[in-house]
Amino acid sequence: MLWLYITLAVIGIFLFFFLFPTLIMSGVLYTILLVRNKKEKWGRECSIPDDEEYRRMFDTGMAWEKRYYDKKREVSITSDGLKLCGEYFDFGGRRAVIIIAGRMESLLYSYYFAEPFREAGLNVLVIDNRAHGNSEGKVSSLGYKEYRDVIRWCRLLHDELGNERITLHGICIGASTALFTETSPDCPEYVDSIIVEGMYVNFYESFKNHMIVDRPEKPRFPIMQGVMIHIRFFSGANVVTDGPLKRIDRLKRPILFLHSREDKYSTPDKAVLLFDKCRSEKKLVWFDKGAHSRIRINNTEAYDNAIKRYLDGLN
Repeated sequence: MLWLYITLAVIGIFLFFFLFPTLIMSGVLYTILLVRNKKEKWGRECSIPDDEEYRRMFDTGMAWEKRYYDKKREVSITSDGLKLCGEYFDFGGRRAVIIIAGRMESLLYSYYFAEPFREAGLNVLVIDNRAHGNSEGKVSSLGYKEYRDVIRWCRLLHDELGNERITLHGICIGASTALFTETSPDCPEYVDSIIVEGMYVNFYESFKNHMIVDRPEKPRFPIMQGVMIHIRFFSGANVVTDGPLKRIDRLKRPILFLHSREDKYSTPDKAVLLFDKCRSEKKLVWFDKGAHSRIRINNTEAYDNAIKRYLDGLN
């Protein structure tokens, strides 16, 4: 009987001093990262206004929108009971691109990446992911549910707006979302190509690298594991064993990888893993400069030319 009491006491101490505090702290971090708990969070503004490079990207994108304002119309869909908002720029083509941004970013961010597609003759759709911008929703699911939204956007582009073929262009988490879309059995055949910038093997790996780079003084265990548990139960995403590396060999459509050798979050060696495992028609373009999601601002002409050559090869 004494051993039973000792065992229960040890369990109680473990729960009180280790497990419960870990779950509380990781729950707070999960909420910061993936829950839109107030309307202003992840709204339509520059997400890192004090970062000079990010500010230039945002301002350049806003200037692009102003230049082609007369081509723009507001569009929306309903997916999983959520009203989602977007903007469609009609440049008179029969092909369109959907630009899919990552976490924290509204469709205003995606303006910055639109110009090479316009130059290639594509119509452009920029979207507020669920729980971002003017779209409804409270939780980011890191592409694991958002891909269903993208399929709905594709049907709008094809069935209602007359686009015959669709390309997906994803940045960071948007790259994962684009891949999930094009490897889904529900993805329409007219969604025929994909371009990904800074794709990671899974979110767990990317999150770990963020903590190593951005918070090297902070211990990763056990908070990081606690965040993964919260993501699994509340975002419905298995980001540890599932992700682009697991799914990429299901891809049947052509893919263009854009990756920076300076990317510290989606590291170059992991980009090689993804490329090697991919079985579809593929091309990998390296850039020597540019942090994660910042390739174009450091290599604008080369970035745009890579996209235009890729699109030209699809015709």
